[in-house]
Parts: sequence; structure tokens; C-alpha cells
Amino acid sequence: MTEKKAEQEDKKRFALWAKKETLQKIDDWYKKANCLTKSELVEKAVDFYVGYLSSNDNKEYLPHIVLSTLKGIVAESENKQSRVLFKLAVEMALMMNILAINLDIDQVSLERLRGECVKEVKRLNGSFGFEDALDWQKGTEWRG
Repeated sequence: MTEKKAEQEDKKRFALWAKKETLQKIDDWYKKANCLTKSELVEKAVDFYVGYLSSNDNKEYLPHIVLSTLKGIVAESENKQSRVLFKLAVEMALMMNILAINLDIDQVSLERLRGECVKEVKRLNGSFGFEDALDWQKGTEWRG
């Protein structure tokens, strides 16, 4: 017997009397809530509300939900930031290799330049663009 069929056998049908507005909310929301049926949405809503009512302290139930939601948001944000940083690192590696092929710079000059770049990036709070580097190398005034 399949899992879906076993799950259906455990379910019982009953009459539900509800206001038109409530039925409209179910119609509007069951697909948005990733439910396959309206019954699934009602079942999830009942489970949620019963969990809320049956918790020892109703104030503890909501923060648990808020905490798990925030953890999900933060995890997704970290994932997006990691992907962007990876792409940026690839582009920087590409650019550095292209420059290294054509430049003859000694280690002392490179370390001195790195120190100056750290100072400027800190001063500009990370807002350092190619135009700033171009102006710096040509001896013109900083745009920052």
C-alpha cells in the first residue's frame, strides 16, 4: 500500500460550516500555502492553532515560530551572500591574473600598495571603484 493511500485511509470526512469570507480565504490561500487541497490548508491551520492553544504558555509558542522563521530567513540570506561572494572572488581572481600577466611589480611595492588600499577602502567604507583606482594611478584627486 502506498504512503498516500495509507494517509487517505486514516482521514475521516466531516461537515464544516463556515462563513463565506472564511471559505473565500481558504480558496485564496491554499495554493499560496503550498497545499494540494483546501482540506490540507484547513488541517494545517487547525494543527497550528491547537499547538498554540495547547502550549503551556501561549507566549512561548509564537516566539518559537518567529525564531524558526528568522533562522530560515538568515540562512537563506547567508546562502545568497555566499554565492555572491564566491562569484566576486572568481571575478577578482580573473582580473588579478590578467593584470599579473602584464605587470612587473616587486614584492615590496605590492605590500606597500596593499597597505594603502586597506587604508582607502576603510576610509571609504568599502566604496572603492575602478574609477577611484584609475584616478589614483593617474595622480588625479580622489572621487571618494
